[in-house]
Amino acid sequence: MESVGLVGGTFEFFHIGHQKLIETGLSYCDNLEIWVISDEIAQQKDSRISSWKERCDYIQSNLLLEDNSRISFHKLVDEYGVATYHDKASMIFCTSETMSNCISINRIRVESNLDELSIIEVPHVYSKDGSIISSSRIRDGDIDPEGNNWFEDSFLSSELHLTKDAEVSLKDPFGVLFKGPESDHSIAIKDALNSLKSHHSPIIAVGDVTVKSLQDIGKVASIGLIDEKTKRMKWDGFKEINQTLYDCVIECHNPPGMLTKSLFHSCKIAIDNWTLKNLRTLIIVDGEEDLAPLLLHLLAPMNSAILYGQPNQGVVLRITGLDSKSRCQSLVSLFN
Repeated sequence: MESVGLVGGTFEFFHIGHQKLIETGLSYCDNLEIWVISDEIAQQKDSRISSWKERCDYIQSNLLLEDNSRISFHKLVDEYGVATYHDKASMIFCTSETMSNCISINRIRVESNLDELSIIEVPHVYSKDGSIISSSRIRDGDIDPEGNNWFEDSFLSSELHLTKDAEVSLKDPFGVLFKGPESDHSIAIKDALNSLKSHHSPIIAVGDVTVKSLQDIGKVASIGLIDEKTKRMKWDGFKEINQTLYDCVIECHNPPGMLTKSLFHSCKIAIDNWTLKNLRTLIIVDGEEDLAPLLLHLLAPMNSAILYGQPNQGVVLRITGLDSKSRCQSLVSLFN
């Protein structure tokens, strides 16, 4: 008779900790049932969590074909699921956080005259910085699914200069362009915002025209970056940006064609202000803010919406995700 094991969880941002949990399960049993938290429960935890199907598909895409043949996916619609009455399962896999649930499951099984499940606790996997790899840390933008930090402590220990290779790579489209007339930037901005799902937050605006256009339609950027210029020319319209709409206003220095420590730390403060305190921040850059999205994507939590102007065309929108973080990391590595 084939042995059946159970494992449950949200499985958002499938990472190497999840992979170890599943691989351990497969090493103990013939077939593994993966009980993935339903959309209803997931949305109560965090509205940014992907759909049940997307989470299951991502697990499958990260496992070997022979492993996929031994697993099945099921919806977990309550705290314990079928584990309290499953008559074919003989074991359950967990981490230290969910051990208490497994103990409760066995207590209920005993009360129902069912055999206890063997509980196998799988140790955590740790990231390069020595902390536990978790979906929440990936969602917050701290680490990738392999446990690597998006930037090291030594990142920007010196000023970085734009190279020819980086400049060529930056010419490739990096986001979705929403077109609109130069005479009315609100058209492109409104179209970009209408394309967003409600869970895309924070909204980060780079550039004076973009920041002011948001303000003009009654929206205030969670984080705004301005340099008092447009198209690299002094722009008097920046004076109409209402700085009192922001909880914090900070200044930094970043010459054209550079990524400075000053800009990096200002962006990090602004991200922390929003994620930790829900405060809006306006960054006034002495120099240029054109290259700031490279740092912002690396620092920002998943699903952040970053907007910046495209001269004579409209506004570009890019949602922060694993793909944008990876690309920005590669681009920054081309600087010297």
